[in-house]
Amino acid sequence: MDAKITEVNGTSISYYDEGQGKPVVLLHGFCGSKDYWAKVIPLLAEDFRVIAFDLPGHGGSELPEGEPTIENMAEVIKGAIDEMELDAFSLFGHSLGGYVTLAFAEEFGEKLSSFALIHSTASPDSEEGKKGRDVAAGKIDKEGMESFIDGLVPKLFAPGEKHPDEIQLAKEIGYHTKAEGAKAALKAMKQRGDRSHVLENTRLPVLIIAGDQDQIVPPDKSFAAKGPAIKQVTINVAGHMSMYEAPEELEDAIKKFLEE
Repeated sequence: MDAKITEVNGTSISYYDEGQGKPVVLLHGFCGSKDYWAKVIPLLAEDFRVIAFDLPGHGGSELPEGEPTIENMAEVIKGAIDEMELDAFSLFGHSLGGYVTLAFAEEFGEKLSSFALIHSTASPDSEEGKKGRDVAAGKIDKEGMESFIDGLVPKLFAPGEKHPDEIQLAKEIGYHTKAEGAKAALKAMKQRGDRSHVLENTRLPVLIIAGDQDQIVPPDKSFAAKGPAIKQVTINVAGHMSMYEAPEELEDAIKKFLEE
């Protein structure tokens, strides 16, 4: 896959654009990149046009000036999508990408035909979670990104499951995240509000996918918000990284949702 670049208010945003048909936009998680979707994109691109962005400050995308917030990330993605003249697309967000997806759905929902949270939640950080964001930022400052990623990535996978190659791939992606981008994302996640109302009130079809062994966002947290438009799917023997742990099951859940 060849990466492409678009400019949003002077900020370079990197993305993949594969396949043809109904557009599907993918947003990755914290310290990830569009390459998180490398196993899923070819499967989806058989039937859809698949666009996977690097979030601001991640992968090949620059970090824009100004206060780092989830809302600002959503505005950058909206700017990139406007450059591509996309409408009536489905937006799928993994983890941090799910927080951006919810902000996008709240502000720019008229552009969407549906949206989904993958190993994510509409709930804000707890006080303990907010402290954890500060600890993480301090660790990046003290030990650097490589040490931080080495500690983070194994926790994203289901405990006891052996995915050494996939863990190493996720680490390699994480190593390429600039410290400024990681710390900006930590601050944005810490400050984000509760968006349960977006799920409860939307008229758009919504898919929520959880891993039954997710140690980061367990299923009860993913499925906390209820709404008439929500479809819930649990992927068994998966942690926070089903795009690596169970890519075919994830692709199947996405395709069934889009076809409905």
